[in-house]
Amino acid sequence: MTRVYDLAMTHRLDADDFFIHRVQQHCAEQGLNFFLIEPLWVNAFLAALESGALWSRVLLNLHSEHHLPEEIFHRLVRRCHERGVAVIDPPDVALAAFDKARLHPRLVAAGLPVPPTLLVGAAERAHRRLTDAERSFLGSPFVIKPALGYGKRGVILDATSEADLPRSTAQWPEGDLLLQRLITPLQLGGEPAYFRVYFAFGHTWLCWWNCFTDHYRVVRATEEAEFGLGALRELARRLADLTGMRFFSSEVALTGSKEFVLIDYVNDQCHLLCQSADPRIGVPDAVVAGIARRLVEGAASLIRSPR
Repeated sequence: MTRVYDLAMTHRLDADDFFIHRVQQHCAEQGLNFFLIEPLWVNAFLAALESGALWSRVLLNLHSEHHLPEEIFHRLVRRCHERGVAVIDPPDVALAAFDKARLHPRLVAAGLPVPPTLLVGAAERAHRRLTDAERSFLGSPFVIKPALGYGKRGVILDATSEADLPRSTAQWPEGDLLLQRLITPLQLGGEPAYFRVYFAFGHTWLCWWNCFTDHYRVVRATEEAEFGLGALRELARRLADLTGMRFFSSEVALTGSKEFVLIDYVNDQCHLLCQSADPRIGVPDAVVAGIARRLVEGAASLIRSPR
């Protein structure tokens, strides 16, 4: 007899209990059974999946390492996809969107606003030299960013030459790099016009996100109207259409020339620590709760839809 779960979720952060509890609550409201795949259970879950002892209709992936194919959560997500589990989001779709070096040319081709960028292949890291034209193109200082990086690891904000490449490599040694012109956000009301936009199954949430302090604040409806921030929702929808992603967040800056620029394109395993748990860096509770509800609704729609 195979034990079937409606929704399973990979997760490893105890600090995200508010989000986890909201997912559990909404599963109960939808009549869905739920399993949380924490690090303690991931090996047993994968083994039971392989043996046919269990299966899940939907898997919500909140933790796997894209750059480490042998990492246990990465292997679990891929195996679930191979066994016909509806993964949010499918591993190949998520990787193609998360890899900034792969996604950047697609964004440019689609006319989405991105910083002026040079791509440096993994094999070039040790010997890449910038021409005078490239230095002028990037400006000084410029940004170095690992294509598969997250959590600010390997991000250098004050690079002035190729001599700064090893600083990034020391923190994040794998994969390609992006060299980008430094984008300075406009100041609005005494705070940087820098935003994090969440997208889940067609719905969007807008937050001010101070890129210097990591503090979040919900964008008010009056601010959205006054500053034309509805453009952020349209950017998120265009990203979703381009990438096929159903759940992600993006970082967007509004520049002095009043242009919205995508800074961190697609994060597919979103930071969902709530603000009541950590007022300094937490996401507003109403946003976390709204995302949890929409993800469960999305999972329910995947279960109901024919394959």
